[in-house]
Amino acid sequence: MAEVGQFEPVIVGFFCNWCTAAAADLAGTSRMQYPPNIRPIRVMCSGSVDPVYVLRALLGGADGVIIGGCPPGDCHYVSGNYKARRRMAILKTILATVGLEEERVWVRWISAAEGARFSRTMNELTQAIKKLGPNPMKKDWSI
Repeated sequence: MAEVGQFEPVIVGFFCNWCTAAAADLAGTSRMQYPPNIRPIRVMCSGSVDPVYVLRALLGGADGVIIGGCPPGDCHYVSGNYKARRRMAILKTILATVGLEEERVWVRWISAAEGARFSRTMNELTQAIKKLGPNPMKKDWSI
């Protein structure tokens, strides 16, 4: 196992196509710096992210997960972000019940014009996950 100072987390990001993924594109084209720890997955809406996807990411080796969507009241699918917020609140309760820090799962509303906010959030998330350390639920699937 790597020393704490050498730990580089793997973070899976489920990003709404219309807002957070567009903000990621803006951050990239604007050459804003953020860690390469994020593994982005573009989804049509944050409301389409099933909590099972988050659990599978954590069990599959991710040290953290972020769900990024449109700001409340501004969803391209009317209420998808409210659905995502409810689902992830329930998931965080479940994670705490099984002994995993709920701080490993973040939900953030980042609009398409907020490339700087996207960059800042990814930096903050990476630092927070580094402080938590490796995911204790990570399974070694090698035989």
